[in-house]
Amino acid sequence: MSRAFNFSAGPAVMPEAVLQQAAAEMLDWQGSGMSVMEMSHRGKEFISIYEQAEADLRELLAVPAHFKILFMQGGGLAENAIVPLNLSQGGAMDFVLTGSWSQKSHKEAGKYGVARVAASSQTDGFTSLPAPATWQIGADSRYVHICGNETIHGVEFHELPDLKALGCDTPLVVDFSSHVASRPVDWSRVGLAFGGAQKNLGPAGLTLVIVREDLIGHALPHCPSAFDYKLVNDNQSMYNTPPTYSIYIAGLVFQWLKKNGGIAAMEQRNIAKAQLLYDFLDSSSLYVNKVAKDCRSRMNVPFYLRDESRNEAFLAGAKAANLLQLKGHKSVGGMRASVYNAMPLEGVQALVAYMREFEKTQA
Repeated sequence: MSRAFNFSAGPAVMPEAVLQQAAAEMLDWQGSGMSVMEMSHRGKEFISIYEQAEADLRELLAVPAHFKILFMQGGGLAENAIVPLNLSQGGAMDFVLTGSWSQKSHKEAGKYGVARVAASSQTDGFTSLPAPATWQIGADSRYVHICGNETIHGVEFHELPDLKALGCDTPLVVDFSSHVASRPVDWSRVGLAFGGAQKNLGPAGLTLVIVREDLIGHALPHCPSAFDYKLVNDNQSMYNTPPTYSIYIAGLVFQWLKKNGGIAAMEQRNIAKAQLLYDFLDSSSLYVNKVAKDCRSRMNVPFYLRDESRNEAFLAGAKAANLLQLKGHKSVGGMRASVYNAMPLEGVQALVAYMREFEKTQA
């Protein structure tokens, strides 16, 4: 069977070795006589899967001991409510708007406190990042929220802002859904990071929350129990039934990452893949990427055909070449290539070769 190169923004491409192992273990996980999806989440078999996954993730991301790792549900959109329910204490929160996802976070948080805009790049179409020195953060702010990588607009913080250097002790909350495990994290600059697993770590259904322990235990009275970080942490992410199969698959991805050089090696591969694609786009007369070069995403590369009447022909030819899911998000149009950890360099090479050939035929 010939597998296509899948450039979907999420759910996204998975490591082939992980899919093969999951297939081999589908009916019988390591002699247990059960599939993982049939196991009790409180049984010793699944507990061992969970504990290994948590330990591997802590090692991979170098998560300090004073941060808690929570395996939750609901995706990034649910965390847009769960974070303010746990951290806002009904007060003010500051948001840096850099695209669609940070806008959604800001809007949702307004239901649980005062959601303010500290900075925004909306006036330039979300093609740049506002400099941290220009952010207007209130002295009463409970936290500052950023989306580390905007999947739709294709902008990324390549370095997390140092709020302490700006004279601010407010915790930084990072939505790292679409670039988690693609590069190291400077935890000294982070209070909480959250993200859905379905882009870089596994299938849809699992949400990661990595939170500094002093930020736990302040949930609003009306926070649902299943979303109270303290209850989730006190019960080892099993206050309610967790997304067991998604945790299992994510655990296999963590092991795959370790076998392939860890996060540092992934970062170098991601830089190479993104550079190959951006270099071609910058040299092309048919395609254009509008994002400022200093904040172009390594994970999600949006681009446009200068003559958009050729979009359908481009997508049809790409599908025939086994290059899938290249249509851009409906809110911005154009094209988008998502090149997460599991996308091999060969996939990007095949995409660039197709784009070059299409450009020749359209000249």
